[in-house]
Amino acid sequence: MIGARHAGAPLTHDFGISRRGARVLVALGVAGNECLTLPQGEAPSWTTEYRARVMRRALIIVAIRAVAFDIGGVLEITPDLGIDRLWEARLGLPAGEINERMGDVWTGGSLGTIILDEVHLAIKNRLGLNGQQLAEYMGDLWREYLGTANTELIEYARRLRPQYRTAIVSNSFVGAREREQEAYGLEDLVDEIVYSHETGMSKPDPRIYALTCQRLDVFPEEMIFLDDVELCVAGARDAGIHAVLYQDNAQAIAEIEKLLGTP
Repeated sequence: MIGARHAGAPLTHDFGISRRGARVLVALGVAGNECLTLPQGEAPSWTTEYRARVMRRALIIVAIRAVAFDIGGVLEITPDLGIDRLWEARLGLPAGEINERMGDVWTGGSLGTIILDEVHLAIKNRLGLNGQQLAEYMGDLWREYLGTANTELIEYARRLRPQYRTAIVSNSFVGAREREQEAYGLEDLVDEIVYSHETGMSKPDPRIYALTCQRLDVFPEEMIFLDDVELCVAGARDAGIHAVLYQDNAQAIAEIEKLLGTP
């Protein structure tokens, strides 16, 4: 998906401020060189004057409390298998014709405005498939969609609990929850799964990030989000989340650990 330094030896004070249980550090200059550190605890009763003084001069650093992951291309390794191109050749269709005919269905399935039976019916009617061909085509699509498990990253996500709340945020498709649960047991991996086809919103819509924070009971600045799509990473950052662009496991884990403050 800091702090102020002042000349002279800093003085450290514990005031016990908490924000939904998060550890909050406040560093500010007092009398030219004082540094105040406010760790976890119950907030004291502040005078209006002192509160205003802190808010005016403080730099607040909020500890991370949650980490969220994308699925496809992150927790799942999902290379392009060229399924549509293979089927276009098989059906004698020009390149890109399947998406041309099915675009609105793919969108509806990703946002949950149609059910899987309606997807199947549209595919049969628009591509001229019989029942056997439909079964084969859907089998190919789900094979590409599910990919294979990114075992190293899945195990890393598993180890983050229970110290951190964890979630999955996915631009998905109707039927994905059942198939991904069967293949990878994702419901047992994280605290929350936010699927676009169940929420009616998809990344980078700011509402899906807000919903994820709400379900995890954290503020945006208390969460890290890992995704392999730059647009979705940018959307999370615009929402105030610490977002990391996935490139490979080592890079992603290192960046998350840095944000977590792990030595």
